[in-house]
Amino acid sequence: MSIHIVALGNEGDAFHQDSRPSGLIRAYLGRSPLVSGDESSLLLSASGAAARPVFTEYQASAFGNVKLVVHDCPVWDIFDSDWYTSRNLIGGADIIVIKYNVNDKFSFHEVKDNYIPVIKRALNSVPVIIAAVGTRQNEELPCTCPLCTSDRGSCVSTTEGIQLAKELGATYLELHSLDDFYIGKYFGGVLEYFMIQALNQKTSEKMKRRKMSNSFHGIRPPQLEQPEKMPVLKAEASHYNADLNNLLFCCQCVDVVFYSPDLKEVAEAHKIVLCAVSHVFMLLFSVKSPADIQDSSIIQTTQDLFTINRDPAFPGASQESLGNPPLRVIVKDAFFCSCLSDILRFIYSGAFQWEELEDDIRKKLKDSGDVSNVIEKVKCILKTPGKFNCLRNCKTYQARKPLWFYNTSLKFFLNKPMLADVVFEIQGTTVPAHRAILVARCEVMAAMFNGNYMEAKSVLIPVYGVSKETFLSFLEYLYTDSCCPAGIFQAMCLLICAEMYQVSRLQHICELFIITQLQSMPSRELASMNLDIVDLLKKAKFHHSDCLSTWLLHFIATNYLIFSQKPEFQDLSVEERSFVEKHRWPSTMYLKQLAEYRKYIHSRKCRCLVM
Repeated sequence: MSIHIVALGNEGDAFHQDSRPSGLIRAYLGRSPLVSGDESSLLLSASGAAARPVFTEYQASAFGNVKLVVHDCPVWDIFDSDWYTSRNLIGGADIIVIKYNVNDKFSFHEVKDNYIPVIKRALNSVPVIIAAVGTRQNEELPCTCPLCTSDRGSCVSTTEGIQLAKELGATYLELHSLDDFYIGKYFGGVLEYFMIQALNQKTSEKMKRRKMSNSFHGIRPPQLEQPEKMPVLKAEASHYNADLNNLLFCCQCVDVVFYSPDLKEVAEAHKIVLCAVSHVFMLLFSVKSPADIQDSSIIQTTQDLFTINRDPAFPGASQESLGNPPLRVIVKDAFFCSCLSDILRFIYSGAFQWEELEDDIRKKLKDSGDVSNVIEKVKCILKTPGKFNCLRNCKTYQARKPLWFYNTSLKFFLNKPMLADVVFEIQGTTVPAHRAILVARCEVMAAMFNGNYMEAKSVLIPVYGVSKETFLSFLEYLYTDSCCPAGIFQAMCLLICAEMYQVSRLQHICELFIITQLQSMPSRELASMNLDIVDLLKKAKFHHSDCLSTWLLHFIATNYLIFSQKPEFQDLSVEERSFVEKHRWPSTMYLKQLAEYRKYIHSRKCRCLVM
């Protein structure tokens, strides 16, 4: 591989009448550590024995084994006398160097006006270096200021050199002397950078030509197509707050009734929901004791606002259902009682519509003092024990974080006997739960507890077909709207439980979990895992998980080479096997082409084109 450099112009103080080689190029070739070859070899390889040669040719080695050919043309007459030679020189050049002396302004303008346009027409994306050599006369220090006009009369200014470089798209250098710094580090550094770029380009072109040559000598390697895109599963939006909000209006599983001071019924509610957001109701319904709360303001608010009536002679007590009638709570504060329905709606909606609650209270209470008093009591109801003024900025804080997760969430009551009114019997153990939450979050359980079924009147309900761990995960989702299966097998069991109770969003969550786990497995782990992917597919189909079953079929087809080697692959039905074979990756055609190409490569007829 070789690099061809063409140097044009004379950097001497006057035009050289002898045949001595140009100083800039000779100085670089003699001093650069990257160029090998002594001075005698450089001079002996110079061509042209005439008294005034048109150009001088140097040959040397650069970067160890790269042939360096330099044509130094000190005179511009070559463009007038031999246009064919000059055009071939410029057209075959990898790098062009234009050099001039800063004190020879006449020659500079002659070259600029007559020869630079010719060079521009012959250039073909070749890097150009413009070297301004020498120190301007009548100056102790060289001036590089573009605004300096002191030497414009007799010298080539820096501005003129830069303008010429812009016209050619060249790199402009000022070399005030031909010493080691300007030649070796300055000029040499730029020249060697372009030499490396030229080598990289030639290497790239050589590889392209080699590939093109190989394509015409034998069979080309087959191109592996991309696998088909996997089906996209869309998650179902959460309706957690809406479910609990609807519970207030459906009046199912009511276990507490609020009365006004004159013993008129005001509203019905559920202990579990009220206690999930308020320590005041925890204290009122004996879920926690004053010693547990240790907050005087909460204790005082509970005593000032509510009292429990257990009098059998209470009006309407005879009409109440026997067994476990709702708890009667009398609201002592008349203003608070008049706004109780709005306050309960605020709590059941997730306790984050604070501005709507304020507007509703102002509509019912005309006096601003009464409005402030009721709002402060609502804040105290929602207060966390031990925190001072924690609800000072309710508008911004509660809009950012609803109180289902801010205070004591429903997870506090999961699998605990507090306020529980139903017990599930699973695998010889019992799991307490709360009918209100189950009815609000699961339509199947709502029908079971409110229809003409045995479960509607029974406290102990047996559960079959699922394990205790799976059922607890199912209840965790109903209580908290979230779940975290331990693995693919647990997620599949939870999906089956969700399908049994018709909780579609939990099914989608389990499907996404299984898909995410399988997608994250590397091929080596897929090949060695004990999970039966075909059995997973059949369970997904049996339990009407269409999205998961379709995705699993595509997954088996995409990883055909792995799953086709497993014994359970034979358990696929005829229809499933046909789908997998049709969408398999890599395809049968690609494997056939690959086998032919390998056979060709290893045959005796195939010879190495490089060696």
